[in-house]
Amino acid sequence: MSQNKNSKLVVKLTSLVFFMLAMSFAAVPFYDWFCRVTGFAGVPQVAAEASSEILDQAIEVRFDGSLEAGMPWQFKPVARTMQLKIGETGLAFYEAHNPTDKAIAGTASFNVFPYSTGAYFTKIDCFCFEMQVLQPGETVMMPVTFYVDPEIINDDDAKYAKTITLSYTFHVTDLPEEQASLALDSETDIKTLQ
Repeated sequence: MSQNKNSKLVVKLTSLVFFMLAMSFAAVPFYDWFCRVTGFAGVPQVAAEASSEILDQAIEVRFDGSLEAGMPWQFKPVARTMQLKIGETGLAFYEAHNPTDKAIAGTASFNVFPYSTGAYFTKIDCFCFEMQVLQPGETVMMPVTFYVDPEIINDDDAKYAKTITLSYTFHVTDLPEEQASLALDSETDIKTLQ
């Protein structure tokens, strides 16, 4: 009987380990989904079109740009601040430059502060929705179209925000396969010429 109890205990513990492992893999997508739906931790919302309502109340939006350690690009907002009415569509630009002699891909992570405004800061279109590839020496202007949802005035935590800061951080990403092979071919051609 004792061996039967030990076998059941081993099965239960093994099942628990596999369950915990499965939950650890599910946690990241679930947290990402939760943040996007609720605006938790300053994650902005996404909409297909502009707000149908514009209030007579203004809000200031500040723009911030940074790079992860090791990302060789230069990256900054073109304008640091913008005043607009709640519900009004805003268009801001960020400038990115690749000062290196090779193509570099980047992906932007983003959030807004104060975090309570994340559920109301809504992007219509953004460079951050896709990976960006800059060729050697290339400089690009990257747009973001957004609005602050008028529902913000009904939120006890967010309605007193006078300023919202939109922050982006660019991270190095592996080049898409076709561009990586083009870059490898051009490096081979350069070495052949030397």
